[in-house]
Amino acid sequence: MKKIFSLIILASILAACSGEKKQSVEELVASNNAEAIQKRKDELVDEQQALAVQIKQLDEKLQSISPDRNVPLITTFKAETEEFVHYLELQGSVETKQNIVITPESNGIITRIYVKEGQKVGKGHLLASIDDGGLSQQKAQLEIQADLAKTTFERQKRLWDQKIGSEIQYLQAKSQYEGLQKSIAQINQQLGKNSVRAPFSGVIDDVITEEGNVAAAGQTPLMRLVNLSDMYIKTDIPESYITSITKGKTVEVTFPVLGKTLTSQIRQTGNFINPANRTFDVEIAVPNKDGSIKPNLTARLKINDYTNDKAILIPQSIISENADGEQYIYTITDRNEDKATAKQVIIKTGKTQGDLIEVLSGIEGNVEIVQEGARSVKDGQTVKVINSKNSNDQ
Repeated sequence: MKKIFSLIILASILAACSGEKKQSVEELVASNNAEAIQKRKDELVDEQQALAVQIKQLDEKLQSISPDRNVPLITTFKAETEEFVHYLELQGSVETKQNIVITPESNGIITRIYVKEGQKVGKGHLLASIDDGGLSQQKAQLEIQADLAKTTFERQKRLWDQKIGSEIQYLQAKSQYEGLQKSIAQINQQLGKNSVRAPFSGVIDDVITEEGNVAAAGQTPLMRLVNLSDMYIKTDIPESYITSITKGKTVEVTFPVLGKTLTSQIRQTGNFINPANRTFDVEIAVPNKDGSIKPNLTARLKINDYTNDKAILIPQSIISENADGEQYIYTITDRNEDKATAKQVIIKTGKTQGDLIEVLSGIEGNVEIVQEGARSVKDGQTVKVINSKNSNDQ
């Protein structure tokens, strides 16, 4: 074979050296000589045809003396059934329903702040006081009037019980006493608004204002109160998962910043599909015993939405698609030692996980599937298996 190639190369060199020196193709093109350009093209075509004939002769000879030369080399693995657990991977953020900025219920000057940042407080703990604007003095005057009204009423009641005096005097005394009692109760309610108390137990995260500032009811922020014991993650789920992502599903939660992973469950699913993005909300409870998880912390979620105990998994890289949009792979049949025949098989696939994909139909367990070389073989072609692999080695 080497001698044949040597003769061809030598003949080409001799032909090039004989005769007059020919113009290069670039020179011919630059000359704009149509006759010379056509002549050179015809010569090159003749040379090309002659070389094609010689190459064909060489191929035929190689095929006769080395029949395995054009047989594709492949590796295979056996399809085996195994458990397939699919996860929907999402991103969410940590939230808490007990995270508020406290504002006063009444107008006035802030006379006292009783807490500092980082301090733990219980429900009802006094946080700050607002100047009452003279309400305490009004209450004191009403209490004096109420004491007198009470004494008058009690005397009138004793006389009335003895059938002494008129009923109208008794009713007037009673009415005046009860009216003063209601006025005092109303002032007490108003004075209660001047004392800012914690609506729930938690930690003072930030004291926003200072003593002496003027506070407006419902507007001036005083401090932020946070409770980290009832944390949850809220995320949006595509509506296509509405039947598979349900309350109680196990969720693997990872906090990249903390390097922390924990297992939780979906505690609530939304009953409303958002028409803007076709999603529904879910809440995932987050235990936070050490207090390291903070509101708005980013979390990665893996929710088990599908499990198949007897799934066949294959690499996605070995799947091809025909003109009709059908997916296919190659298996081998008629195996004799390291020789076999490639067979094209149409398959239907399901969910993916990483580089693997689930095969729903088309193949069964224990079938030998072409892996390396899968895209270079043809249906019915003889192949050479150089290394068989088990599905666990994928």
